[in-house]
Amino acid sequence: MPLDPQIASILQITDRLGAPPTESLTAAEARARAAAGPTSPAPAVARIEMFQVPGSDGSVPVRVYTPYGRGPFPALVLIHGGGWVVGSIWMYESTARILANAVGCVVVSVDYRLAPEHKFPAAPEDCYAALEWTSKNHALIGVDPLRLAVAGGSAGGNLTAAVALMARDRRGPNLSLQVPIYPVIDRDYTRPSYVQNWDGPLLTQAAMDWYWDHYLVSDADLMSPYVCPLQADSLERVAPALVITAELDPLRDEGKAYADALYQAGVEVTYSEYAGMTHGFFGWEAAVDKAKEAILEVAVTLKRAFGLPVN
Repeated sequence: MPLDPQIASILQITDRLGAPPTESLTAAEARARAAAGPTSPAPAVARIEMFQVPGSDGSVPVRVYTPYGRGPFPALVLIHGGGWVVGSIWMYESTARILANAVGCVVVSVDYRLAPEHKFPAAPEDCYAALEWTSKNHALIGVDPLRLAVAGGSAGGNLTAAVALMARDRRGPNLSLQVPIYPVIDRDYTRPSYVQNWDGPLLTQAAMDWYWDHYLVSDADLMSPYVCPLQADSLERVAPALVITAELDPLRDEGKAYADALYQAGVEVTYSEYAGMTHGFFGWEAAVDKAKEAILEVAVTLKRAFGLPVN
C-alpha cells in the first residue's frame, strides 16, 4: 500500500526543514532535536506524581499518571522510544495521559538511563526496576498488583519484550499483557522490510546502525535475549502480547518474527500491521487517523487483559 496521505503531509513538512540525518549528529544534538519537536495536546488526568525508583545503579525517575475514578487501578509501565539514545518521559506525556484515561489504569512512565553514557544493560535493568517497584508499592500509587502490563514503542518496544522476559526469568511480577509497538527485536538487515525500507521514510538503516553502536558494549551483546529477544532459549510462559507494526517500517518484519515466535511458543498473541504507516506513527494521534485507531486497539486490548469492561 502507498504511504498514507496524512503521513505524507507530515513528511513533506519535515523534508522542508532539511534536518541533517540522525547518524551525522552527536547524542546530545540528537536529544536536543528530539526535545524541540512538536508535541500533541495532553488531556487532563486526576493526578501526576514523580517518584525515584531504586535501581541497580542509583535511582530511576518515574512519572505516575492516575486516572479519574476510584482505585485500585490496573497499572501500565510505559517505556519511551528513541533508539536507547534519545527520548524522555516528557515526549510520551500525551500518550501516557491518553492511555491512563482510555484504559482506566495508572501509567508509570520510566525515565531510564540513556546510551552511550549508559550502555546495555542499563536500560532494561531500569525498566525492570520500575516494574518491580510498581508491584511492591501498589498501595502507594493505588494499583492492583495482580493487573500489570508493560508497553513501549521502537526501542521502548525492545525494552518491553526484554522486561517481559526478565519478569519470567526472575520470577518477578506477573504481567497481564506486553505491548511492543514497532519494536526493535534483532539486528538483521536482510529481512524484506529492511531491503524495502532501508532508506526510510523516517527510520533508516544508517540511523539504526548509529543507535546500535551507541547502545551496545560490543556485538557480543546481540546474543543476549534482553537485547535480541529471539535469542531466548524459549519464549514459553512470557506475557501475552499485542504486537503492532507499521507497513513501511524497516522494523516491520522483526516485529512479525517476534509475534510468530511467541505464537510458536504457545503464548497468546495478537499481531496488527498498520497499512501505509511508517515508524513512529503511534505518537501522531493528533494528526493521523490510524494512530488514533492504534491507540484504541491498545486501550481495548489492555482493558480485556485487565478484566475491565469494553464499551
